[in-house]
Amino acid sequence: MERSAPTDVPADVQRILQSLWSGGHAAYLVGGGVRDSLLGRGVTDWDIATDALPDKTMSMFSGAQYTNRFGTVTVPTSAPSDPPGVEVTTFRRDHRYADHRRPDSVTFTDSLEEDLARRDFTVNAIAWGRPSADAAEPRWTDPTRGLADLRAGVLRAVGDPKVRFDEDGLRLLRAARLAAQLGFEIESATLAAMQASSDTARWVSSERVGGELRKMVEADPPSRAFAILADTGVLDHALPELAAQRGVPQDKITGHDLWGHALATADAAADIDPPNLMLRTAALLHDIGKPPTFADGHFIGHDQVGAGMAYELLARLAFGREEREHVAKLIRNHMFTYEPRWSGAAVRRFIRRVDRDLVEDQLKLRQADNAGSGLPRFAGHLDELTERIRRELKAGSPFKLSELAVNGDDLIAEVTHRPGVMVGWLLNHLLDWVTEDPARNTRADLISEARTERARVRAQ
Repeated sequence: MERSAPTDVPADVQRILQSLWSGGHAAYLVGGGVRDSLLGRGVTDWDIATDALPDKTMSMFSGAQYTNRFGTVTVPTSAPSDPPGVEVTTFRRDHRYADHRRPDSVTFTDSLEEDLARRDFTVNAIAWGRPSADAAEPRWTDPTRGLADLRAGVLRAVGDPKVRFDEDGLRLLRAARLAAQLGFEIESATLAAMQASSDTARWVSSERVGGELRKMVEADPPSRAFAILADTGVLDHALPELAAQRGVPQDKITGHDLWGHALATADAAADIDPPNLMLRTAALLHDIGKPPTFADGHFIGHDQVGAGMAYELLARLAFGREEREHVAKLIRNHMFTYEPRWSGAAVRRFIRRVDRDLVEDQLKLRQADNAGSGLPRFAGHLDELTERIRRELKAGSPFKLSELAVNGDDLIAEVTHRPGVMVGWLLNHLLDWVTEDPARNTRADLISEARTERARVRAQ
């Protein structure tokens, strides 16, 4: 695994290293970029650690910005990147984490080893570089034996794991997420420290929890990270809505409670191509409304309750409004039942109710829910419904007001002769009318039906 140098280091990153070395400074690639490069994973974010003080780093690179009080300077790059620029941070020691998230203060040092000793996990405490341009060729520095842990597939905290987790509660979530992403086992003392420090997760901001949840859901399989959180007790403090599913009986796969079903459904969603973050998130949360609706062995209304809960949870976790609505709609409609006797109009009404833009994900969520229940993916004639929906979509049937052959201005000019609530009411009636028979979607037919319906309403 160990190479002479990390691979695929961008030219801008190499330029920054060379500039620091030429200036007489130590400079090393550190962190997750080094780890992922050694594992042959794609690297999107490279970090540099140096003995140059922040003011010196800023003076060396045009447009550099002092990013935070912990010694990080962001150096702009010529190529577009996300996050923008490369973070160059002065070697430092951290002092006291009163809020269990960030050090109260830092002390800059000229020791790379001291800097690596403050990091979270050994696989993130590996450095590649050299102390100056006059030094020998760049080399690996690995004081915590992170390279050996990479080879063994082990995630181990640097130093005393209890101290590491008490310092920063986010590391509890990162441990679970990295174990899932990398397929690593968490070392026993590190895992025990997660259990002992689980309540430290309550200090982590909801936004940061949301950022980690996204990455966990994107892991394959996603269940691994969430199972670790549940088993260590971290889930209770970070995501109590999910923890509430543990122990709730579920008559599906033998041995699975509601939590087991949620994880199995999320994994089944992850098996569906192409990768879809919102589908996986909906699969994980689709039964989140069951614990508060559980009574006499039933979960009446859990789909509606769950949609609201998921929306509020994702809002707290700083998901965007469109993302929240996407997931909530999938959960609200996930309990549909299809019968082969459905008419074409019934299929079209289903598409409208679910939302044409979401209907494919709705069908995929049902596939995942079936698999997570121990059923064939297309149980309930789902294959037949899928094909019928595809035919309707291909036929170009109207499913939105904007797809009608008339609009509000047409109705004002031809039917109502004035704006008002009647115009909106008639447009919705016309959409219902053409849903029954899409061939009716012509200007002449719609104007005629609008006149007829308006006269009927006025006669009542």
